[in-house]
This record gives sequence, C-alpha cells and structure tokens, in this order.
Amino acid sequence: MNLHALRVFHTVAKLSSFSAAAEALYISQPAISKALKELEYQLNIQLIERASKGKKLALSEGGQALFEHACSIFAIEKAAIEDIKSRTGLKRGTLVIGASTTIASYWLPPYLAKFCAQYPEIKLEVQIANTAQIEYSLLECTIDLALVEGTPTHPHIISKHWQKDLMSVVIPSNLKPAKNLKAWLNKQFWLLREPGSGTLEMSVRLLQQNGLTAKNSMQLGSNEAIAQAVTQGMGVALLPDVITEDLVILGKMRRLSQPNNAEISRPLYQLHYKGRPSSHIAQAFEKSLFIN
Repeated sequence: MNLHALRVFHTVAKLSSFSAAAEALYISQPAISKALKELEYQLNIQLIERASKGKKLALSEGGQALFEHACSIFAIEKAAIEDIKSRTGLKRGTLVIGASTTIASYWLPPYLAKFCAQYPEIKLEVQIANTAQIEYSLLECTIDLALVEGTPTHPHIISKHWQKDLMSVVIPSNLKPAKNLKAWLNKQFWLLREPGSGTLEMSVRLLQQNGLTAKNSMQLGSNEAIAQAVTQGMGVALLPDVITEDLVILGKMRRLSQPNNAEISRPLYQLHYKGRPSSHIAQAFEKSLFIN
C-alpha cells in the first residue's frame, strides 16, 4: 500500500475537507484528489462518498474501516518516532494526556509538576473533556494516555484502576433534610452533569439504588458549576469530595451522611488503547502515576 496516499486519505478523513488536508500536508488540492484516486484504484473500493456542494464529506463503509486502520498505523509511526527520541534520555518529545474534568483539575496537577521537574525538556499537553470524549480521542489516537472517572465501553480499550474518588451528596448549608431522607431527596431539585460524564454515571446509579427519581433537574457542564449552584441554594447533587472540601469547610454547603455511614466512591482509571504501543515518554509518565 502506498503510505503517502494512505496519509493523504487519513488527513482528509480526519479533517473532513480536501482543502484543509491540502493545507495541513503542504500539497495542492489536485495532488490530494490524485492520491485518493490512486488509493481507491489500488484497493478497488470507493473510500469517500462524493458529497454534493455544501454537504459534509462522508466516508464509505470501506473508507471508515480503512480510516480506523490508518489511525493505528500512524499511531505506531508516532510511537516509533517518540521511542527513538526517548533514547536520548527523555530529553525531547511531546506527551498528550487526555483527562476528564475532575482528574485534570484536582488529581493530575501534582503528577504533572513532578514529571516536568524530572523531565523539563518533555512537552506536556492536557486535553480536558468528559469520559466519553476522552475515550473517543484515545481511539482516534489524538492522545497518548488517558485518565478518566467513568467506565470505558469500547472493547479495544484496556482500563487499569488508578485511584479511589470519594463522593458525597451535598446540599445548600441552609437546607434541612426531613427525617424520611429518601422521600425528601425525591422531592429535591437535582443538579446533574451531561451525558458521557462519569459523575452523571455515578449520580444515576445512586438514584437507582435508592429508588429515587430526579423528576426536577438541571444539567450543567462541569462539577465546579454544580458546586457553585449548590452553594446558591439551587439544589442538591452528588459530587467528588475533592471538589467540595473547601466549600464544606467554609460552611457554604453540607454533606449528607449515608445510612450506616456507607461510603460512596468510584474508581479512577488509566486507559490504554489495546494493540497500540506506548512511547517511552508515555511509559515513564504512566509509571509515575503508580508511585506513591
């Protein structure tokens, strides 16, 4: 297979644009079209649906399959380059970390600081999104290492338990729960995260386990926004303790005790794309995550 043509196809599919791909690869649009036609002729399959004017470029079924293989091929290429660079003693290279919001804000910074101090020439980038988006980025090979709060769903993703994240139901400081706590919680206004969030996954599980329904609720895009909404008396929420600690100490919100002092917690995971080799930089950072 002509790897240059495959790279052209991968870039066009990734950017959904012939012109953007031409700009990214520093070649002309006619050269883009020629490479794609040669690749389709070589493989005897149509890769891209020729969209009508104004419509977004779309891949054929075969094109989508080839794009997934291309992602893996160029991820291996990147890992090979990083591997060679890393043999100079981890003095060059870039590591892109994908992290869900709570991890990026509260758990990750100490590890970043320690790694930067140990390897000052390594460039670190952190992409922050919810668990579902980080999982997608890992599959797209746009990040090297992932840390998430939610449970991974794709069969090609391997998860490794990293930390335990304690959580609590929090309420406004001036709100007094009734003796029948379940009935009281059932009537409250719940502040929830968006679909794909690990915090939402835990909230739904808590509600179901206790026979509760969030009949009245609002969706917010970050745990910090939810925490501030609770302090303003807008409603109740399930949030990680690392986020609410200072607000509880300041008396701006309260934590509800669980029956029998039961602990609410969720695992935090480090994710790896099965079959994709890790660079030495990624391996070094992953090792640092599990050193106390």
